[in-house]
Amino acid sequence: MDAGGKLNQVHSVTMRKGRESRGLKLVAAALVAAGGLVAEEHVYLTGVPDYEWHSGCFGTACGNLIGFWDRHGFPDFYQGPTAGGVAPLNSAGINRGIFALWESKAGRDGRPSGMPGHYEDYYVAYDSAAPDPYQVAGRPEHAPDCIGDFIGLNQRKWTNLAGECDGNIDGYVFNYWDASGARRTNFRPGSEAGLPAIDLQSGLRDWAAHCGYEAEVFSQLSDFNPKVTTPGAGFSFTDVRAEIDAGYPLLVFLQNWNQLSRPEGEMPRANPEIHGMLIYGYYVDDAGTERVRVRTSWATGDYEFREWNSQTWTPSLGIFLPVRGVIGFRPAPKIVSARPDGNGGFELRWHGPQAELFDVVAGESRPAHQYVVERASSLEPGDFTPVSPLLTERAWTVPACCPGTSFFRVRLVAGQ
Repeated sequence: MDAGGKLNQVHSVTMRKGRESRGLKLVAAALVAAGGLVAEEHVYLTGVPDYEWHSGCFGTACGNLIGFWDRHGFPDFYQGPTAGGVAPLNSAGINRGIFALWESKAGRDGRPSGMPGHYEDYYVAYDSAAPDPYQVAGRPEHAPDCIGDFIGLNQRKWTNLAGECDGNIDGYVFNYWDASGARRTNFRPGSEAGLPAIDLQSGLRDWAAHCGYEAEVFSQLSDFNPKVTTPGAGFSFTDVRAEIDAGYPLLVFLQNWNQLSRPEGEMPRANPEIHGMLIYGYYVDDAGTERVRVRTSWATGDYEFREWNSQTWTPSLGIFLPVRGVIGFRPAPKIVSARPDGNGGFELRWHGPQAELFDVVAGESRPAHQYVVERASSLEPGDFTPVSPLLTERAWTVPACCPGTSFFRVRLVAGQ
């Protein structure tokens, strides 16, 4: 299972282990900050949400991912009333409405009580392989309006997904991989398994478009996955480090390499056991051990690390779930306004990545993304040249500068 079925047990065990080791971790962090030799490298992205498991681990992991970007440059990803319209850092108490980010529900987060959403249309119970409720009720589906709708979460619409399984049962999603270990960028599955033709990676890109943004997505099997058919291929720890340094958290897909399906209820080939987490940092100790910093999808706090290797990442579940692969998500900048400044120039404003990295060893923060405004006199061919300094804020006033026709664009020059 994807760990949600054992949520209460796992949550208490993980938290207990966290309390037992938390003091040691805090001491280690203090030694690093003081210039000790506890870590050679220890870098993480700040301000990453840590939501409780709700209606599927990948719904929760995607909520953490998209909630991060809502807080760091893309305010249209979450537009509900919870926490004043900005994705909160946790889902406790009055913040529980954030669950609507990945599972809309009648009466939740400002939705009218008589308006069915994702929950009413697709969810029966965790691990259920029963038909989707909208089919049983003979009513049309609601229009897609949450992350879960776009990534296929809980939706039992497909058969023979990549020759592996049928799905998705409640709490589960599916992702297509390149067996060679090569990276797939902006992949979209064919219609063979049914329509709509989506999976986790393509659904995230469609979710971004639904919110008015463009995004690049990729998926890649891990470099230690024994099923990779090209020797030496796959996503490595060096790749993890590069993606975090560039300012982008990563979804990580846990699955037993030898289990591609399993019987569940009336389905002989339902989704296999999986779990989803979010990588938002990396840590290399003085012995050279390589670890990633993760949100577990169980709201277990800031001190969760996993070694980048083939060992199980879910030991407390009693099931073997190593990393099958990762899914990357890079939302793109978008100009949202250009207003005259009254002096012949105009002010540009844009949405775009605005993440911050904290280097524990150096004891300092740094912006992960910078921008430059560029001007061209022609688009064919384009002759864009910078007209601004490097910018960390997402606004700049273009002065009156140029006769004739001019074209302007904003280019992300860091985090690429």
